[in-house]
Amino acid sequence: MQLYCDSLTRYSRLKTREVNIGGLLLGNFHPIRMQTMTTTDTMDTLATVEQSIRCIEAGAELVRITAPSKKEAENLLLIKNELRKRGYHTPLVADIHFTPNAAEIAARIVEKVRVNPGNYVDKKKFELIEYTDADYAEEIDRIRDKFTPLVRICKEAGTAMRIGTNHGSLSDRIMSRYGDTPMGMVESAMEFLRICRYESFHNIVLSMKASNPQVMVQAYRLLIQQMDAEFGECYPLHLGVTEAGDGEDGRVKSAAGIGTLLEDGIGDTVRVSLTEDPELEIPVCRDLVKRYTSPRTGSAPIPPIEKVPYSPFSYRRRTSFEVLNMGAGHVPVVVADLSHLTEITPASLRSVGYSYDADTDKWNISDTAADYVFTANRLLDFALPGTLRVIVNPDTWQQAPDQEKYCPIFDINSYSSATSRSTAINFVMLDCYNDDKAVDASGLSLLRNDPTAVICLSSTNEHAMPAVRRMFMELMLQEVNNPVIIIVDSQWKTTDEHLIHYATEAGALLLDGFGDGVCFGMGKASYAEQTAHGTTTTSGRNYLENSSVEQFINATAFSILQATRTRISKTEYISCPSCGRTLFDLQETTAKIRSVTHHLKGVKIAIMGCIVNGPGEMADADFGYVGSGVGKITLYKGKEVVKRNVASEVAVQELINLLKEYDAWVEPA
Repeated sequence: MQLYCDSLTRYSRLKTREVNIGGLLLGNFHPIRMQTMTTTDTMDTLATVEQSIRCIEAGAELVRITAPSKKEAENLLLIKNELRKRGYHTPLVADIHFTPNAAEIAARIVEKVRVNPGNYVDKKKFELIEYTDADYAEEIDRIRDKFTPLVRICKEAGTAMRIGTNHGSLSDRIMSRYGDTPMGMVESAMEFLRICRYESFHNIVLSMKASNPQVMVQAYRLLIQQMDAEFGECYPLHLGVTEAGDGEDGRVKSAAGIGTLLEDGIGDTVRVSLTEDPELEIPVCRDLVKRYTSPRTGSAPIPPIEKVPYSPFSYRRRTSFEVLNMGAGHVPVVVADLSHLTEITPASLRSVGYSYDADTDKWNISDTAADYVFTANRLLDFALPGTLRVIVNPDTWQQAPDQEKYCPIFDINSYSSATSRSTAINFVMLDCYNDDKAVDASGLSLLRNDPTAVICLSSTNEHAMPAVRRMFMELMLQEVNNPVIIIVDSQWKTTDEHLIHYATEAGALLLDGFGDGVCFGMGKASYAEQTAHGTTTTSGRNYLENSSVEQFINATAFSILQATRTRISKTEYISCPSCGRTLFDLQETTAKIRSVTHHLKGVKIAIMGCIVNGPGEMADADFGYVGSGVGKITLYKGKEVVKRNVASEVAVQELINLLKEYDAWVEPA
């Protein structure tokens, strides 16, 4: 195995052990399975059955149901029996958190149980305790005593198990030794996995979930490496970004994390955690999974890499020098493609963040305003906003009255022979490994010695992301430190498909520290489809209602930069997907909080449905809004409780007051 997957340049599924979940086979090259989790009260048998059926009919191959205590675990039998009575035999999964005896009951009823090693035996009190080696070993023995009975029940009953680590709920013991790190997540799971193997129990799936896709991706990679080193084999992996949120942001964040791993053949089952009805998660799962249902064998081979010049287990941005506002310490830029428009007027720029006020003759610039626009062969006949530059083809650039506002873009061959170039900035396009010819050393040398050149990497190779990644590695090995724009074109049809394509292709590169900017486009057929039918989603909803294609793409670019933590331009919401423990209407509350706080650039707000997950899984949020009882909310600053048992009727206003108290509030414009 190379690093964490079979190959960084050739698509291949990671081989994992086969697991049987009530007849559903997982791992060992079986199809990637789709699953979701109910949001109803588990004690409401009929509501849970009805919602499970909606999920199954949407395509869920596994349905998870929360069982926080013995009574919910026991009620799983009624739910299962009613589903079987109605002809539904989809395997059920019991979601366990704090209660071992609930897990032991559920394991005799449903086909799979999920336990979180961070709170199954260990405690999470946010206390820093120094453990000696002897103390640590004693705690491991205590875990073995408490966990082994469940393992033996699962082995006897033929029940599968998911060992599901969450970044935000690592125990105080793990935190004391490993900190709040991906390696801490891995070791938390490995402790439980070693106990299972000692008992010769192997019907196991593992997950490494985090609300931060960067942490999530690194943890899965480290887990694979650790399992391979210690056992010489890997167990199936359940992929997910926890508390991803809703709408566009939830889909982008999920696709960036899950898609990055799927691109390297990692993952045997996926769950997209959205703060929406659970059946709406399945179409997004399907859009992710269907990208890998046919072999990617029709493209030219990507050259293998002998020496990987970066670490995929920790984030470090690729070194680049500065060209205008790109590279070095600058945040990644956004390039908007306006070349499809039949006419470009000042009003056209509204879709990419610039609104013109004719009365004052001034431009208003939003936090999500594109830095460059590409117009191909057109010069604009109006004065541009001061921060905006226009990218055009070389012949058009030579005709521009202001050659500082306009920038030429070449392909690598025309650039090498060009007699006229900008003295400030030149964009140079490379199509990475689209045939048997790679860019030769002289071409890269030309760029390396040019302080005005910004490289634009794209690929028409069927396996596009690894082709671009391989070129990034080549640039690093040859010390070509020019800034790089990642170009991604989508040939899909629906909004969800485009979101997932952009977030996967660009997100995977950004999460590894590659890229000084992004530019997204659509093929002519896709652009025509979107223009004619609007930005519809796979699920039929339209969460970008009345937006143009350009506005959708621009918003998506900034969402992906936000999700990968490479450019923060708006408020971030860490919102759990709701379950039977939720103590208020999460969708309604999330929408309400978003409506009054969405202008707070760079603030992270967690909206958690219950006290079980809230304090831990909101992870690195700045502020937390957590259900603590029926009609009661607890407010957090970081991980510290600030106000307990706030009435839900006034809790949103109290959250605003808290933001003001800590100087995180600004009045909306």
